[in-house]
Amino acid sequence: AVQCPSRRWLNLQEYQSKKLMSDNGVRVQRFFVANTANEALEAAKRLNAKEIVLKAQILAGGRGKGVFNSGLKGGVHLTRDPKVVGQLAEQMIGYNLATKQTPKEGVKVNKVMVAEALDISRETYLAILMDRACNGPVLVGSPQGGVDIEEVAASNPELIFKEPIDIFEGIKDSQAQRMAENLGFLGPLKNQAADQIKKLYNLFLKIDATQVEVNPFGETPEGQVVCFDAKINFDDNAEFRQKEIFAMDDKSENEPIENEAARYDLKYIGLDGNIACFVNGAGLAMATCDIIFLNGGKPANFLDLGGGVKESQVYQAFKLLTSDPKCRVCFAKPSAQTLEKSASGAPSHLRVPVMPHPERRRSSCLGPGDGSPTSSLDDLYFRDPVEAILVNIFGGIVNCAIIANGITKACRELELKVPLVVRLEGTNVQEARNILSNSGLPITAAVDLEDAAKKAVACVAKK
Repeated sequence: AVQCPSRRWLNLQEYQSKKLMSDNGVRVQRFFVANTANEALEAAKRLNAKEIVLKAQILAGGRGKGVFNSGLKGGVHLTRDPKVVGQLAEQMIGYNLATKQTPKEGVKVNKVMVAEALDISRETYLAILMDRACNGPVLVGSPQGGVDIEEVAASNPELIFKEPIDIFEGIKDSQAQRMAENLGFLGPLKNQAADQIKKLYNLFLKIDATQVEVNPFGETPEGQVVCFDAKINFDDNAEFRQKEIFAMDDKSENEPIENEAARYDLKYIGLDGNIACFVNGAGLAMATCDIIFLNGGKPANFLDLGGGVKESQVYQAFKLLTSDPKCRVCFAKPSAQTLEKSASGAPSHLRVPVMPHPERRRSSCLGPGDGSPTSSLDDLYFRDPVEAILVNIFGGIVNCAIIANGITKACRELELKVPLVVRLEGTNVQEARNILSNSGLPITAAVDLEDAAKKAVACVAKK
């Protein structure tokens, strides 16, 4: 069987998503992208618009209420004067923008989007997503847009309309027209909206999206239907046939250690304790962290090895953690489903905000004392150094013997200095246990997860 390792989520900037839509016939505001203040000024002049909106481009929400370390307040500004665009861009580009969804020190802004500002006479909500219950794509819409759709669903569920789409037949004209009518578009606007809905569905299929969410999907006083803001989620398993799109992935905002981990198809979740966790699967990782916490310990992080594990990945995982004894795991993103399940009921050490893609949770990662973002792996550090490592693997797809060989190789070549507790179960587990027990290495074996957690916590208590 072919094993497909999980991939990190693709993140596109706002201007990239809008260009994808524009290139496929979806109506968006006219815009340009600028890398310097002078480029922003020239872009504003070229737009020749009555009003201009200037937006800092970072992969985080809350930009409008953010603050730059240049002193400028707000990452989104409206003006009628192109000269003001240049002045504002000068205070944005090259500076860090801090919002409620960035590290405390903010994220550096390298580009700004200069767009035509359009008045919105009415806002609606439209999304196309893959739905398990429908066994395929479904249109979801509401005449109440510009607000969180979850709030509308909770307070006015009758205002949520759904149209399941047959994946083989595609979207029908009648479905697009019915959704446009449900969204409240009348007269000529109804046909315009239906046409835009069909183009959005074609885009959804063409780019292998798992979700295209437009909020607001609005109309202007001039009688145009426009996609004012959109979020696109992609199927990472389709990377092999969406190379141009995945080449746009903006890694500039990632922590160095995240990029390093992604090279080996590994994923990190950074926490604040001192017991590091190696697991395979986000669900098992959450359970491992919980049981460490319940036994009096604190998980420092977990590293998700995924399903298609190779011996080299296990070695690289250990290498990442042990390259610097003070190395802090700074960033990770579990699946949205995992976050949704754990955010409300998890212990405090696991509570993280649930945010729609591409908005992401980041932990604060600073260089040694200067308050600036780190630029290399050697600059990272733990608040609490890792004092023990717990490996918890359930071998369904994963061959436990591969894990065991990777562990012993890493321990010998990297000269591991912290206690290592290993719990393995599943495919080839007996061979794996023999590899570990015959290695001559100081590896503590555990019979189950409870036993592993107790032994890991005990190792830390002794120190």
